[in-house]
Amino acid sequence: MTVHTPIERLDPADAKVRRELKTLLHPARGRRVAWIGAFLVLVIGAWWLLRDGAPPAAAAPAPVLTVAAPIARDVTLWDEYIGRFEASKAVEVRPRVSGAITGVHFTDGQIVRQGQPLFTIDPRPYRAALAEARASAASARSDLALARLELERAGRLVDVEAVSQSEIDRLRARVNAANAALAGADARIAARALDVEFTVVRAPLSGRISDRQIDAGNLVSAGDAGGTLLTTINALDPVYFTFQGSEALFLKTKREGGDKGAAVEVRLQDEGDYRWKGQLDFTDNGLDPRSGTIRARASFRNPEMFLTPGMFGNMRLSTGQTTRALLVPAAAVQTDQARKIVYVVGKDGTVAAKPVELGPEVDGLSVIRAGLTPTDRVVIAGYQFARPGEKAVTKAGKIAASTTPPKGAAAAVEPVSAQATFAR
Repeated sequence: MTVHTPIERLDPADAKVRRELKTLLHPARGRRVAWIGAFLVLVIGAWWLLRDGAPPAAAAPAPVLTVAAPIARDVTLWDEYIGRFEASKAVEVRPRVSGAITGVHFTDGQIVRQGQPLFTIDPRPYRAALAEARASAASARSDLALARLELERAGRLVDVEAVSQSEIDRLRARVNAANAALAGADARIAARALDVEFTVVRAPLSGRISDRQIDAGNLVSAGDAGGTLLTTINALDPVYFTFQGSEALFLKTKREGGDKGAAVEVRLQDEGDYRWKGQLDFTDNGLDPRSGTIRARASFRNPEMFLTPGMFGNMRLSTGQTTRALLVPAAAVQTDQARKIVYVVGKDGTVAAKPVELGPEVDGLSVIRAGLTPTDRVVIAGYQFARPGEKAVTKAGKIAASTTPPKGAAAAVEPVSAQATFAR
């Protein structure tokens, strides 16, 4: 027996309710489908636009570089040292006689000349001693005259045998003693006269004097070691510049014949150029085994006494010999890690970097010791655009020494004033 189940018909309104209920229960499924569809549309659109490939980028133009051959010049090479100025002569002024200071005849720090009076010590005790010495000399002179007279009188009596020979010998000895006493009295006069002269303390040399250590009214004592220090004087014309040199530089200067008399130049700490000219006049007789250096000295004329002992300076020493050197602008030398290079351009326009060995700098130009030839075309402008191995467009330039003195050397160390006020 077959049972037929009746098919239930779904009401359209009920189906709509079910779909709305499904949407409420699973809201993300519909949005996910929408996002996937949008992504597929973007991918297809991008493929459609890029299916023929991107257009090639335009090639960068070759850089324009200014090139020139290095210049060859005869240059004088200098070795540089650091040192300080010192007085060519320095004395401590001490009294040679003791007494009270009665006058001071100089201004602290002034320039004095040799023999100029500086101090006066009370001369009255020494003048009295000089008068006493002169009186003693007069007495000795009188004794000598009497002894000579008695010897002469006794000599006339010898012929008649009225005086013995022993008496003649005694009178002759008395004359000799009187001569010696007179000589001693004259020596005491000279010594007492020196004491009177020493009561005026004079400058032993010309130079700049320091401040006075003793004022008028104070007692001073004489003596080399225990004598009272009155002041000091430094001779500043000429003035010395002392410095230390390494053993290597000493050997180099020795072999080049610059041991003595070589030209030297010094610049002070606030100067940009070497304006002070002098010459080497002394080298010590041995090297210091502790430091491996040798002490040397140069002499400078200082008529205006501007150079002062203790002043610091940079000195350069020349042997007077010249050498042929290649020079390029200092700005054209680049640094590549631990080496120095310059850019050169070959005949085919290819840029290359050449390592070089540098020497000193002369008027904005660097001396090239090794690494370049006179025919190299060195990049002197536009080097910041140079790339080794790449082509470049070149234009001819010219290397010339700078005619302007270096700036900024003096201003860099010039002390700044602590205060300022309005001018009145």
